[in-house]
Amino acid sequence: MRFQIQVERTESFSAEGFDELEFMISTNPGEDLKPLAKVASGGELSRIMLAIKTVLADKDDIETLIFDEIDTGISGRTAQMVSVKLNEISRTHQVLCITHLPQIAAMADEHFVIEKHVNNGSTVTTIHPLNTKESINELARLLGGVSITENVMNNAREMKDLALRTKTSNSI
Repeated sequence: MRFQIQVERTESFSAEGFDELEFMISTNPGEDLKPLAKVASGGELSRIMLAIKTVLADKDDIETLIFDEIDTGISGRTAQMVSVKLNEISRTHQVLCITHLPQIAAMADEHFVIEKHVNNGSTVTTIHPLNTKESINELARLLGGVSITENVMNNAREMKDLALRTKTSNSI
């Protein structure tokens, strides 16, 4: 991947200054650099922001970072690496992450479930925190869908244990 910031001087000074910046990106070898805003999906933008925030974590004054569906278009090993980077950033910032991947959800210090219900013809959204057992059940639901077998439950427990071990080993 290549990333570049193009800086162009404007003809006049404004409240934003003299310069216009544009982030350029090439995500595949041999591709030309293209404007990030035109070629990146929402999930890609979130992951690029995660990379930038990881690099700038010690210098950034923003207290809370929100990543909405940073997991779009990824799975497996990539999801695990994203969860590790989110955990790194969470040491110096509050991180809120909306995800559908168990690899990312398992790494959460606090796990919430958000649900939508129809009540008297209106959609109502609720959010509530999960304890450890409920978190494992939610991970199993993400892993197994409709059929939650004992193997799926064991996998969910293992994911939660692996996340805890990863966080503990990274905090040293």
